Formats: sequence, structure tokens, C-alpha cells
Amino acid sequence: MSPLLQVKGMTHYFGGLRAVNDFNLTIEPGQINGLIGPNGAGKTTIFNLITGVYTPSQGSIMLNGQSIKGMETHRIAALGLGRTFQNLLLWRHMNVLDHIKMAHFSQLTYGLLGAFFNTPACRRQEKEIEENAFRLLEIFDIAQFARQKVGNLPYGAQRRVEMARAMAINPKILFLDEPTAGMTPDELVRMIEIIRKVHQEFKVAIFLIEHRMKFVMELCEYIQTLVFGEIIAEGPPQEIQNNPKVIEAYLGKEDLT
Repeated sequence: MSPLLQVKGMTHYFGGLRAVNDFNLTIEPGQINGLIGPNGAGKTTIFNLITGVYTPSQGSIMLNGQSIKGMETHRIAALGLGRTFQNLLLWRHMNVLDHIKMAHFSQLTYGLLGAFFNTPACRRQEKEIEENAFRLLEIFDIAQFARQKVGNLPYGAQRRVEMARAMAINPKILFLDEPTAGMTPDELVRMIEIIRKVHQEFKVAIFLIEHRMKFVMELCEYIQTLVFGEIIAEGPPQEIQNNPKVIEAYLGKEDLT
């Protein structure tokens, strides 16, 4: 049985600058992996290469046994890869519920005529979509904001809206780009609880970038450390925590105990 996601020899150049060198990754169904490293190491670039924002200069990317290298982002999403972004990409003047409902667009089957004539199939599917949207809002603890504009929500709640939207496509693997960025300590604890709940309920694999090391060490089964576009260490949390190269490159200023 092939891994859920397998990346081999992924290398990428921006002009003459090598941003990522020989990156390899294997994620099995239900696994939680982390990618850490200092600012500018190339972590988000790796996310963008895998999810179709950029096409790698070299290497292969397989999702569920199918090559997704160079594939358009919406097609990759339809194959089961959802993601969030380091900078929130939300429509600030749209309400929370509509954000989640819109994410179901690729799953609609009733067609243009069905929508125009408001057929029974259209009404039935719209009802199912709204029910599923409310279920996600409950899971991410944002149901109370359903009819509010996203721009009026606290920052931590906006992060959860983005995650709920990513989960609306029912992904097999979820990419989280710094999910606790800008959060208070209380919001961080809540986010750990929510990610665990999502992982348990949906059996989804997770690949995350994060700067808060205690968050990574607590959640991830396997961690890679990236410096200047190259992996300098990888392994389980305890091994990474005690790796001299990792401590020197990135973790030395933070107490991980």
C-alpha cells in the first residue's frame, strides 16, 4: 500500500536562487507531521510547491498514488488536500456560514439548470451542505459566529474559520501553515484541543508548519527541520528536541521541557 503523500527529491529554483534542495517527505494516513525551521528557511515554499501554487523544478509529488506535480490547486484540493495559509485568506465582509458553504462548491452535482429551477435535488443538496457547514462550525467552536462577518471576529476565531473551510472539502490530508500565529496562550491551548478533535473525528492526516515548538512537540509524531531549504534533521519529537544541529540552528533560545 502506497503512502498517502510522498515527495521525492523536490528541488526548486527562483531564478538562480535555490530555495528548496532535495526535499523528501512520506505521510501515512492519519499521521501528524511537522515542519520547523527559522524564518526564511523555505517552509511555506514547500507547502506552495506541494499544493500547486508553484511547480517544482525537480522531483516528484504523489498524492494517494497519483502524481500532482504541476497540477492546478483546485484539482489538488479535489483529490483530498486541504490547506490554510500563513496570512489569513478570508473575505472579511462575508459571513462565517457562507465561507464554509462556498467551500463545498466543487462537490455540487445538481448543475446550473437545477439551481435555476430550484429542483428537489438542488434543495436537498443545499440542505445537506448547510447541515455539514454547521457541524464544522460546532467542531471548531465558531457556531455562535455563523451569521457574523468574518472581519468582525477575534483573530483566533478567524483562524478557526479558515480551518473549518479547509475541512469542508473532506480532505484526506490537511496542511496547516502556522495555525497559532498571533494567538494568545489561551487561544493556543484551545487550538491544540481543536486539532486533536479534528484528527480523531475525521481521521485526517495533518502536515503543519509552526514556530511555537511546544505546540509542535505535543502534536506531531514526526518532525523535519529545515534550514536554508535543506532538511538538517528529522525524526520523532524527542529526537529532534535533543538534536545538537536543531538546537544550534533554531531551538537553542527556547525551553522545550
